[in-house]
Amino acid sequence: MTGWRGPRDRGAVRQGAMERWRVRRECSRTARRARWEGGKTGVGHPGPAPTGFSLLPWLLLGMGAFSNVIQGDTPNPWIGVLGLLAFNSLYVHVTFRAFDRAKRESVSNRVALGLLGLVTTGLALGYGGNWLMFFPLLGLATGATLRGPWVGRAGLLLTLYAGALSWLRAGWDEATGIAYATFLSSMVTAAILGLSEAVRELRAAREELARRAVEKERLRFSRDLHDLLGHTLSVVVVKSEAARRLASRDLDAALTQIADIETVGRQALTEIREAVTGYREGSLATELTRARSALSAASVRPVVRQSGTPLAPETEALLGWVVREAVTNVVRHSDATRCEITVESAAERVRLTVTDNGTGASGGGVPDAGASGGESGRASGREGAYVFGSEGKGFSKGECGGASRGGDAGVTAGERAPRRRVVGGTGLKGLTERLAAAGGSLTAGPSPRGGFTVTAVLPVGADELTLTG
Repeated sequence: MTGWRGPRDRGAVRQGAMERWRVRRECSRTARRARWEGGKTGVGHPGPAPTGFSLLPWLLLGMGAFSNVIQGDTPNPWIGVLGLLAFNSLYVHVTFRAFDRAKRESVSNRVALGLLGLVTTGLALGYGGNWLMFFPLLGLATGATLRGPWVGRAGLLLTLYAGALSWLRAGWDEATGIAYATFLSSMVTAAILGLSEAVRELRAAREELARRAVEKERLRFSRDLHDLLGHTLSVVVVKSEAARRLASRDLDAALTQIADIETVGRQALTEIREAVTGYREGSLATELTRARSALSAASVRPVVRQSGTPLAPETEALLGWVVREAVTNVVRHSDATRCEITVESAAERVRLTVTDNGTGASGGGVPDAGASGGESGRASGREGAYVFGSEGKGFSKGECGGASRGGDAGVTAGERAPRRRVVGGTGLKGLTERLAAAGGSLTAGPSPRGGFTVTAVLPVGADELTLTG
């Protein structure tokens, strides 16, 4: 019976459920411990930003004036009530807008602060006594609004002004206390709120830098992965096709191609690990050697010329990427029989040129300088990437992935179907951005004598380069 479970099966189920429960409980404990430690060390989020509500409790300083109105100790109480309403309304308006930089620095808020000062002056001169406590509140609103280099001068002037009016209404002893309270309220409020705003801006800047660093690393890895796998898989495809074609005629040659595939695969694994860790630095000499091997396997005759002084490692790394991408496009899209790679190092600049005699670009004209070339290699009509075995026997591989064997003599350049190389892929586009960041340039387009040309120019000085991943 399929639905029946023995004691051992039920015990295994219970044991698995208990194990899953233990794992969930341990994960929950770890998360709670991390949150507690983060709050304890201050690493966590600082909490919500301060608002105008944090300044409302200070209105209790005006309770003495309010008590005078209620008890009838204030002459013309209706004027006192209107003064209290006007002061409280302006105070709430100014302080709540003080936590938004745009609103805080607006003209309307400065006008409201001026009106608050006029109301405070009128109440202080008219009533004195407890009504003088509105000056510290005015200082608090001033410190919250006028932050920056002007707050010191404004706080000092307001302190002298409050002390002078208090001396006129209540004498020297009262004036000293009011002046001291006004100075403290304006300066301390400005310092605390300014520091809180600066901390939050620094935290936001740090988060933005971290986000950009993640985006930069993601872009570096995607470029490296594209350049590494694009070239490697193209070589693997070429050598696999050659091995399959040679297997029935020359087993030794086919085994040689298979051994090359194994070597390329192992090298690709090493390069991918280096790309993941960010430690990969290509060598121009190594890339030129690999280019010769890849071109030869595709029956494209490589011609490599190198002249000039030795190059810096950063320059060689960038030029190595260009060689890799350009040769990959030659193998995949060009239908060429010859490819020339020229490296010319002068006193200030080094120039790398990769030219083939393939079909180039048709119908599109010469692309703009710095355009990227030939990633897809697709065009309307029947398309195929012509690949040649090591003995010159030709065969074509169509878009659908199938291959058809050519004649015994091989397919010549004139017998191939016309192809169009599409300009605008991601490979050379990424290289253009890398070279531009290093102070160089990259151009790709049809050659005047036919075929396709990729030209990279870089400064020679190592200190001028910025190797961007």
